[in-house]
Amino acid sequence: LALGGGLILAVWRWLRGTARAVAGSSMRGKTVIITGANSGLGRAAAAELLRMRARVIMGCRDRERAEQAAREIRAEVGERAEDGGGGELVVRELDLASLRSVRAFCHRVLQEEPRLDVLINNAGVFQCPYMKTEDGFEMQFGVNHLGHFLLTNLLLGLLKHSAPSRIVVVSSKLYKYGEINFEDLNSEISYNKSFCYSRSKLANILFARELARRLEGTGVTVNSLHPGIVRTNLGRHVNIPLLARPLFNLVSWAFFKSPLEGAQTSIYLASSPDVEGISGKYFGDCKEEELLPKAMDDLVARKLWDISEVMVGLLK
Repeated sequence: LALGGGLILAVWRWLRGTARAVAGSSMRGKTVIITGANSGLGRAAAAELLRMRARVIMGCRDRERAEQAAREIRAEVGERAEDGGGGELVVRELDLASLRSVRAFCHRVLQEEPRLDVLINNAGVFQCPYMKTEDGFEMQFGVNHLGHFLLTNLLLGLLKHSAPSRIVVVSSKLYKYGEINFEDLNSEISYNKSFCYSRSKLANILFARELARRLEGTGVTVNSLHPGIVRTNLGRHVNIPLLARPLFNLVSWAFFKSPLEGAQTSIYLASSPDVEGISGKYFGDCKEEELLPKAMDDLVARKLWDISEVMVGLLK
C-alpha cells in the first residue's frame, strides 16, 4: 500500500507541473537585493537571477551561512563576475529583527551601489513562539512587516533614481486568516502564533498596495505574491510528532513545491517584461489573482502605514 501510494503521489506530482518564469530573460547590468537569500525561496531566486546575469545582493542575518550558500550557488551556476559582464553574488549582513541592522545595511547600500533595480522582500518568520525583536516588537510582525517597511523606505530614493525599478513583496495565502488589530499590533494583550503570522502577511499586502499608490508616476512598481506551500525551513517552529514525520515527509514531497518552484513568481515579478509598469497587484503562479476585500481596504492600509512610520522611527 505504501509503495502503491508513493507511486501514485509521484505520478501526480509529475503531472501537476508549476508555473515558470520566462526562461532566457537577461538581468545583465541590473542590481537586485533579496532578503533572506541564504535558504529556501530566497536562495532559489538568487541562483536564478544570477543565471540571468544580475548583480545579486544577499541580505542575510547569519553571515557565515550566507557565505556558504553563496559559494554553493556560484558552483551551481558556474558564472562569475569576471567573465565579461556576467552575474555577481554579494553577501551583506541584514537582521530584520533589528532596526539598527536595517539602517546599517541601507547605509552601506546607498554608499556603495550606484543603482538598485529590484528589491525582493522575501525573508520571513513563521509561527514562532512569542518573542520580541531587538526593538521590542512581536517577532513575526516585526520581521515580516516592520523590518521590510523600514528597509524599503530607506532604499526608495535609490529605487526612484534607478527607475524603471521594481519592488517584490512575498506574502502568503494565509493572509486570509489575519486581521489588523490596531489595539494590539504588538500582541501584548494576546498572542496566537498562527493568527500573528497571517496578520503579518496581510500587512505585507496592505503595505504593497499603499506603497504602489504613493509611487504612482515614479517608474517604481510594487507587487505582492504568494509562493504556495513550499518545502523550506520556514516551518522549523512547527512541531511534528516523531512517528508522523515519515508520512509528513512523503506528503510534503508529493504535494509541496520545491524552493525553485515556489520562487518562480518572485523571479517573474523581478524580471519579466510581461509585468513592466504593472503595480499594486497580487500574484500567484505567475498570474494575477483576486484579493479579499480586507486586503484592499485603503483606509486600513493608510492607517497601518502611518503607525508603521512611527514604530520604526521614520516619524517622531
